[in-house]
This record gives sequence, structure tokens and C-alpha cells, in this order.
Amino acid sequence: MTTLATTPAHPLVEKHQTVLDEACEALATRSYYSRYPESPSPKIYGENAAAEGLAAYQKHLNAPYAALASQPSDGTEVGSEVSPYGPVLGVRYPRLDLDAALAAAQAAIPAWRDAGARVRAAVCVEIIERINARSFEMANAVMHTSGQPFVMSFQAGGPHAQDRALEAVVAGLVEMERIPASAIWEKPGRDAPLRMQKDYQVVPRGVAMVIGCNTFPTWNGYPGLFASLVTGNPVVVKPHPRAALPLAITVEIARDVLTENGFGAALVQLAAENDGDGLAKTLAERPEIAIIDYTGGPFFGAWLEQHGAASGQLVFTEKAGVNAVVIDSTDNLKGMLGNLAFSFTLYSGQMCTTPQNVYVQAQVPTDEGVLSFDEVADRLGAAVSRLTGDDAKAVELLGATVNPQVRSNASAHATIASEADGRVVLASREIVHPAYPDAVCRAPGLVALDASAEAVYTKEWFGPVAFLIKTASTDASLERLVSTVREHGAMTAAVYSSDETVLAQAREAATAAGVALSENLTSQVFVNQTAAFSDYHGTGANPAANASYTDAAFVANRFRVITSRRHI
Repeated sequence: MTTLATTPAHPLVEKHQTVLDEACEALATRSYYSRYPESPSPKIYGENAAAEGLAAYQKHLNAPYAALASQPSDGTEVGSEVSPYGPVLGVRYPRLDLDAALAAAQAAIPAWRDAGARVRAAVCVEIIERINARSFEMANAVMHTSGQPFVMSFQAGGPHAQDRALEAVVAGLVEMERIPASAIWEKPGRDAPLRMQKDYQVVPRGVAMVIGCNTFPTWNGYPGLFASLVTGNPVVVKPHPRAALPLAITVEIARDVLTENGFGAALVQLAAENDGDGLAKTLAERPEIAIIDYTGGPFFGAWLEQHGAASGQLVFTEKAGVNAVVIDSTDNLKGMLGNLAFSFTLYSGQMCTTPQNVYVQAQVPTDEGVLSFDEVADRLGAAVSRLTGDDAKAVELLGATVNPQVRSNASAHATIASEADGRVVLASREIVHPAYPDAVCRAPGLVALDASAEAVYTKEWFGPVAFLIKTASTDASLERLVSTVREHGAMTAAVYSSDETVLAQAREAATAAGVALSENLTSQVFVNQTAAFSDYHGTGANPAANASYTDAAFVANRFRVITSRRHI
């Protein structure tokens, strides 16, 4: 007997059966699958979808978020969001009464737990479907909290995040449905077999918390949110104080769907805060919190890991790293340069997957002849300049810088080069946004360094900063990749070589370092992009992250199995 066979009938199970089956198959085969179209075309989402989404976003501005008024609140409001493009959002959120909210979350567990895995998965799919229907509203919210350009906000903040959410749902479903609802156990005996009936119940760990980030509030927030929810855990969503609106919309939708289907709205709650309140630490120290998902800086991430280990919490973190590229040789110089230029430029390098350290040997064989290290550096700088030369077009790739630290990093190229005896190959250029004059937009800058300048390139310079690092050989480049990733972490690595032996060595290096590897990307796939259902985001095998979106380890530890047995 399987868990599905004992799951109570529910209309959403039938409604979303095909989606769940397709997504489970894609997860098993790691094949291409996308439930939610990434193009913001009116042919897909409707002729009026863009205008209606913008209007829905604008209704949130300079007003209380009334749809969350049913949450337990202390009667005050919070909100400190300012768009990286300039405007103050002015959205005010009810401040969560933590005692009442956590008690309500715990009270909502039994009905959600007893609904069964398949019902929970179907309810989660319904939530994601409704989020998808509001993708244009979400795109504007993501754009004006993260600084992403609009199309990227639509794609990464909308359909790509929704695909990741669905991936987490089916990953959890697969792990739960490995466990039968009951079994007849027979042990052979001398006179008669010993027979027992054993019943198995999947139970949640407890209240989960998702700590959102400023740059990718939905893409990074959804895996933990939906992995916990589908496995039976209520979730408190603690957004970054400068990027609360996208997750507020998400929580609103989730609460509506849960209520409509007879479950407690307290299964998903928003814990918004003012900038500087430190609510994440306060919540992490609550004994009710059993699971934490975190995306952000390494200092607080390390504290969460240490505190979680001491208090018995399950903590999943994605922190910082120094992503690496090794250039050995190439038979498509133009493609390599264009691919790397785009990877540096996208969202002004404000991605946890953007390459930072490019290790280049002194002489690089290419299809255009052997180039020196300096020639490779200059050609790459020229490729970035071509891509970002037109301000109006460049801002559609760059977006706006998200905080003062990014802007400081972008302005530091000359200082870095001077202190490290390097060379500014390309200074980060400030670009005027034609529609948002208050936005601070910066094109990537490149600094050439010697491999001896470890003090510079072994730390993360978040934003439009990349280093071209001269090494004695490709072997030395690979050694640098391994040592820096092992010590400082990385979410991505890449290699360019026309030699299969070198590619094999690069795979071995990436395996030793515990980082995912991209080989010879020269077309429309970039090292800082990962595809749901196929690519694992992070490995959990180096200091940049202790988790991976979405492997079995990310979901299976969020529930436990309770056995009841009796003699037959």
C-alpha cells in the first residue's frame, strides 16, 4: 500500500496530477522541462497582462499591505524599501506578533500533516500557478527591490523562480512517497510466521524560516519555502528589509490558497521588518524554529550554522564565494569573449554565480593565433566595452546597483590595481539610466593581476568587478582554482580549452574543489545561469553553500517518519 492510496480525495490532486507527473519525470531524467514560459510575450500571458501587472504593483505603493492584515500583528507597521532605481516604495507591512504567529503556525500543523504528501504537493502547485498568473506584478516588485532589469526581473523573479519552486515540491514528494503508508511484516517461524502490521506516517520537523536576500528574493527564497511546505512544515518568511514586496505577494497568494482548501493560513506568514531591526537573529533564537533557509553574506550565515548545530536546528545556507574561470586555449575566441563579457555584465555582476577570477596562462592558443596574457585581457575588455557601449541598451542588461558596497567595489579598480601592482584593463563605467536618472548603473571593470596577489582575489568582490590573473601554466591555474574554492568557496567554475586532456584535468579539479563546472561555453548558455530540473544550483561541497537546489538532501531531512506497529 502506498501513501497515495490512503491520501484523502482532494480536487487539487486531480487538477494538478499531470503537472506533478511531468515534473517528477523531468526531475528523474534531469531533462529540459519548464512549466512556466520565460518570455513576457502578450501572446503567452495575454495582451493586457503587462499593463495589469504594472497597475497591480503600483497599488501596493505608499499604502499598507492590507491583504496580510489577517496575520497576528502587534498593531504597528514596518517597511523601508527604496527602489535601486530611485523611488521610495512606501509599502507598509503589519509587524508580526511572534508569540501569536508561532503558536498559530504550530496549531496549523496537524491538519496539514494529515492531508498527506500528494495533497500538500497539489496545494503547493496551485500556489505556484497563481503566482505565475501574477508574474508581471511580481516582475515590477522584483525590479524595484533588487535592481534587476525588467526582463531579468520577469524571468528570474517569475517563471524561473516558479520552476525552482515546482522542482522543490516534486523533489519533496518523491522522497515522501518512497515510504509506504503501511506494510505487512512476516518473519518465518517454526510453527507459524510472526506477523505484524506496520504503519508509517510522514511528520514535519516543525516551524521553518526562510531568510530572503535582496538580490533574488523569489529565486533564492522559493526552494526552501516550498521544500518545507510540501513536507508538512509551516513557514515564516523573513524577507530582506529592502526586498519584502515580492515575498509579501507570495505569502498573500499562499495564504489565500491554503484558506480556500481548508488549511490554516498560518502555515505561511510574512515577518517583515525595518532595515536594521535584526529580526532574522531574533527568530533564529526562538525554540519553535526547527528549519532555517538562508541566502546572504558569510558572517551571518556562519553564525546560523553554528547556532543551528548547537540548538538542533536544520540550517541550509547559501553564502559568498569566489567563482573561477580557467582559460587554457580556445577554438572559438569570439564566442568565448562574448560569453564571458555577458556573464560579467548581467545584472552588474550581482549574482552569486557571476565569475570573478579568470586564470590565464602566459600564452593562449586560439583560432586567431597565440595570444599573450595581456592580449587576452585587452580583447576581453574590448568585448565588455562593445556590449555595454550603448547606455540605453546596456541598462537592460546591467540593471541598477543594489547597495553602497557594490558601488564602492565598482569604484575600486584603480586602487586595487595600484596596491596589487596590477593594471586596470577596463574601468567600471557609470551609466545614466534613460528612464531612472537616480539609478546608479555600473558596467563591469577588469583588473589584470599576477597570481601572487592572493590578498586581492581570494575574497569576494560582489558586483561589477572581475580579475584576470596571470599564471605560469594551466596546471597552475587549476591549482589556484582548487585551493581558492576549497578555502573560500564558489558557486560556479568554468574552463576553456581545445584539449580534451585539459578538460579532463579541469573536471578532476572541479571534483576536488567541490564545485560545478561549465566547459567551453560560447553560445546562449552562461556560467551564471542554472536550469531547474537539470542543473544543481550549488553543491554543498565547498564553503560557499552547505546545500544544493534541489537534491534529495535538501528536502528529505525536513520530515521524519513515525512507525506504529501491532501484531496480526
